[in-house]
This record gives sequence, structure tokens and C-alpha cells, in this order.
Amino acid sequence: MSEKVLMKGNEVLAESAMRAGCRYFFGYPITPQTELSAYLAKQMPKVGGTFLQAESEIAAINMVYGASAAGARAMTSSSSPGVSLKSEGVSYIAGADLPAVIINVMRGGPGLGSIQPSQSDYWQATKALGHGDFQMIVYAPSTVQEMGDYTYKAFDKADEYRTPVMILADGMLGQMMEPVELRPAIEDIPERPWATTGTKMQREHNIVNSLYLDAPTLDRINHERFERYETIKAREQESEKFLCDDAEYVVVAFGAAARIARNAVRAARKQGVKVGLLRPITLWPFPVDAIEETIPQAKGYLSVEMSMGQMVEDVRLAVAGRAPVEFFGHTGGVIPTPAEVTQAILKLAGKAGE
Repeated sequence: MSEKVLMKGNEVLAESAMRAGCRYFFGYPITPQTELSAYLAKQMPKVGGTFLQAESEIAAINMVYGASAAGARAMTSSSSPGVSLKSEGVSYIAGADLPAVIINVMRGGPGLGSIQPSQSDYWQATKALGHGDFQMIVYAPSTVQEMGDYTYKAFDKADEYRTPVMILADGMLGQMMEPVELRPAIEDIPERPWATTGTKMQREHNIVNSLYLDAPTLDRINHERFERYETIKAREQESEKFLCDDAEYVVVAFGAAARIARNAVRAARKQGVKVGLLRPITLWPFPVDAIEETIPQAKGYLSVEMSMGQMVEDVRLAVAGRAPVEFFGHTGGVIPTPAEVTQAILKLAGKAGE
């Protein structure tokens, strides 16, 4: 049976990973996600798993590569600059078609920046987490409950599509405590016939590799991989709509910013503006289908982010010039207030009505 407890977001990520069958965690401490590592350091040995604080973020992601290649469910976590260090290894994991889960509890940047919540790693997660031609599924939870739910889903989808999957949260969600219903632990992980587990003289040797010296071979494999990505785009877009049925203006926000935007939408409604909230849950694939459903009646869009404006580019691509798309946000760890977002909505409605 499931149980409901009061837990911090970082701890829910850790507990849910174990319940999802993760038995290998490799990481390195960095604020504001260190509680995740601390929790696993205590709890992972109790379920027969391995917790290892690596000597660096680079070492940690390569340990994830090795554990996944050997057939295990493996995970790493970090925060913004630490994820940058992992980017080469993530590209190797994608190039080897290995499942893995990467957690990023974002902080302000660039550089060392601040330890406060931010969403300025959107581009990194969705466009450029590593060199070469590849994509990966990116989930953006907005509650502590979703931190747990999408940890389960991240491991399942990583296995289904043999791809790295990222959970992109932020310091606010990582540190926040909310009631959460924990799922029961799974009994067995799916079989991995491609893993390097030893042949037992029953099959051909498996090779896990991302190096292809023959250019036409790599070209073919990349095209095959992108066919899989098209399947992911068709099947895995996720979003939530709030008061969008009659919305003439649509606020687009994810994660912690969506919590703020929801209150702003309510406030703007009280002032007579027909506005709704579209919350992307998958940042890649971006929920373009959900955006498309709002196009016929939308007079304008507002992308609300805890950054200088990154997701707004994907909103503009999805809207494709059929309505104005504006941006409002703060960066560096400053969190927008509902009142500020409400004023941005009213301004958009005024501009669009001229």
C-alpha cells in the first residue's frame, strides 16, 4: 500500500529512486541538492544498493555509464555547474543508447552564481547537454508529489527508449516540504538483453560503445536514433492546463514558476482578464500540441520564467507568429511574485487589445 508522509523534495527524489529500482547512485555534493545525496548515503545500503561519493562530477557520470552498461538502474544528481561537468558523460550515455537518470536541482548562474532557486538551465537541458546529435526526455515537476512520480517515470522511460532522462527541478522544490504519497517499491526492473552482463554461453557478446570511426555508420545510427526521438515527440508530450478553456491570454510556465503563475492567473481573472495557464511537464519534448490547441482563441502568450528568458523561444516557435509572445522573469535566484506576474498579464492584455 502507498503511504503519505511529509518530506522535502530532495528526499522524495532519493526515496522514489530507490523504490523505482535504482541501486547505484554516484554523485558529488553541491547546494541546493545535497540532501538527496545525504539521504541516499544513509538509505541505499539498507536496500542492498551502492552509494558512492565520487571524486568529481566527471567521475560520477562515467560511473553511471558503467553501471547502466552492466544492466543496473543508475542515477546521478547535481546542481547547475555540477551538471555542466557531467555533460560530456551524458553525451557518451546517449551515444551508447544507455538508460540513465540525471537530476538537476537548479541554482542561479552563470558561473558559481548563487545557491538560490533558478530555471536558467533550460537551454542546457533541452538544447545542449553535451556534444553531438542527441536529445533526452526532460521532466519539470512543480510539486513535491511530482518529484516522486516523475522519478518513477524517468526510470521507466529511460528503459523504454534507451536514453538518458533528466528531472529538472530547482532549489525551491528541492528544499520545499509537502505531503507526498510514496509508491510501493517495484519488485523487478525490466530485462536488458543488450547489457554487458556476461553471456553464460547463451548469446553473442554485447558491446556498449559510442565510438564509430566509419562516418556512414555513425550517420545511419544517428538517423535511426532520431527516428526514436520522433516517436518520443509523438507519444511523450505532457502538460497541464488551468483555466484555458476560454482563455484569450495564455501564461506558459514550468516548475516552481508555474506555482506562482497559477495564483497570478486567478488574480487576473478577478480583474476581468480571460487568462489561463499552460504548464509544460515535459520540456523536451516540448508540448507543442497543447500550445496548438490554444491558438484559435489566444490573443497573446506570456512566458514566465526564473531566468532571463529561455523557454520563451520554444513558446515562440510553437506559436509561430500567430499571436504575440511576451516574457516576464527574474534571474540569479530572485523569485517572481504573484503580484508582479499579475501585472505582466494585465500589461499583455492591454497591449494585445490595442
